[in-house]
Amino acid sequence: MANIKSAKKRILVNETKAARNKAIKSKVKTAVKKVDAAIAEKDAEAAKTALHAAIVEISKAGTKGVYHKRTVSRKISRLSKAVNSIA
Repeated sequence: MANIKSAKKRILVNETKAARNKAIKSKVKTAVKKVDAAIAEKDAEAAKTALHAAIVEISKAGTKGVYHKRTVSRKISRLSKAVNSIA
């Protein structure tokens, strides 16, 4: 355990940020799984609505700094391409 006051604070802040990042990543993964499930069922309408929700979650994660902007673009692109392939 750290002895210096600022080091103790950094530990607490880092734990808080890690928990926030984990929650945001979990939301993104859940949204992506919903899109993948709709694609597996070949349900174009459900896939499009799930895709829109996933794009919102992924974009928020990018805005908050959880994902790099190119990672965000790549994830959205791959999901969109998958949804368009069943349409």
